[in-house]
Amino acid sequence: MLLVAVTGGIGSGKSSLAGSLAKLGAPVVDADRVARQVVEPGGPAYEALLARFGPGIRTADGAIDRPALAAIAFNDEGALADLNRITHPVIGAEVIRRIAELEHHDGPVVLDVPLLNATSIRLYRVGALVVVDTPEEVALQRLVEHRGFTEADARSRIAAQSSRAERRALLDLVDHGLVVDNSGGLAALERICDEVWHWLDDLMA
Repeated sequence: MLLVAVTGGIGSGKSSLAGSLAKLGAPVVDADRVARQVVEPGGPAYEALLARFGPGIRTADGAIDRPALAAIAFNDEGALADLNRITHPVIGAEVIRRIAELEHHDGPVVLDVPLLNATSIRLYRVGALVVVDTPEEVALQRLVEHRGFTEADARSRIAAQSSRAERRALLDLVDHGLVVDNSGGLAALERICDEVWHWLDDLMA
């Protein structure tokens, strides 16, 4: 198994790329999906979030109201730090468990992960890294036009994440790294997917 992390900022198209690689046969561990699951009722982060942020982040059916939680966390550095403190350890543990289940896969395994740093690269044993790089204004446009964000919310989400330069710097921490420009449309993404797949094929040879 070669674990290849695919990372990029919100609106970069990293998950679209991961989905395209999945269609070519690569199993995908989706850290965003794990993050949603650990805050579900009964999940390992659910009660701690309610204790910290109060019942106002809970919907009528008991689920965490993710937009309400995001509105608090992404406009308050202390709240964001608390959110990360509660969720990151349990997300990390579950990601590690899912990677371990694919340990004997004969080929690349994709880790679709928005938040990546030196610690998580070591923790997950990332062997290769693809940084999906997209200008902030392009990402902003995608979030507003295709995902229903307000411009203010989209800008706060982008500002709360690592910078493009910080993501590129992660390439120095892995044996194999690639930066792809995803500022174009779907046709461009298909070409990027082919490029990444051939690159991974060469690494596995």
